[in-house]
Amino acid sequence: MPAGSLLAVDHLLGTVGTAVGVFAGTNVDDLIVLTVLFLSSRASGRPKGWQIWAGQYAGIGVLVAVSVLTALGLTIVPDRWVGLLGLMPLGLGVRGLVKAIRAHGDGEQSNPAVATGLLSIAGVTIANGSDNVSVYTPIFRTAGPGATGGTVAVFAVLVAVWCLAGSWLGSHKKVIEVVERLGHWIVPAVFMLIGGLIVVGSGVIGRVLSLG
Repeated sequence: MPAGSLLAVDHLLGTVGTAVGVFAGTNVDDLIVLTVLFLSSRASGRPKGWQIWAGQYAGIGVLVAVSVLTALGLTIVPDRWVGLLGLMPLGLGVRGLVKAIRAHGDGEQSNPAVATGLLSIAGVTIANGSDNVSVYTPIFRTAGPGATGGTVAVFAVLVAVWCLAGSWLGSHKKVIEVVERLGHWIVPAVFMLIGGLIVVGSGVIGRVLSLG
């Protein structure tokens, strides 16, 4: 094989390897969200499976697009305020918890679903991956058009892998039975925890207080 071809193959493998490592490292927590969403879907029928897939693709797509634009020198959301996105899953969790408390008081069983549509799932994905932009941006800034396209293609494949993994993790009968009984408490708690970690971990609370 010519030396030029070997270099091209080596470059391609390097791009793929980097993309896989970066995606896996920045989206491990997404598996928890996807598992909870698929568990909720199987326990209550909401959200629909296609909405989870579409919402995940839309959310990751937005994160990648923002990273590419930032790499080109366009700042969409200042880094110091990006932690405010964590208020979305936090708010969804609080709303779900309030519904569960009201239903419990009325002697009813509330629906465990918290994020119930494509847009809310995409929003949670974006909020949960808000810190990914700071990792993706330097990669896109230093990569050429070919490497950027290859990285985006690998990300697209891995989103499907993540959805399949979340669906598999959320398919165990005993876990589904637990969610059917306690999901109206567990699912909101998970979303509140995720949102709280995003907000607190970003340090945005201190920045907001300093404005006063």
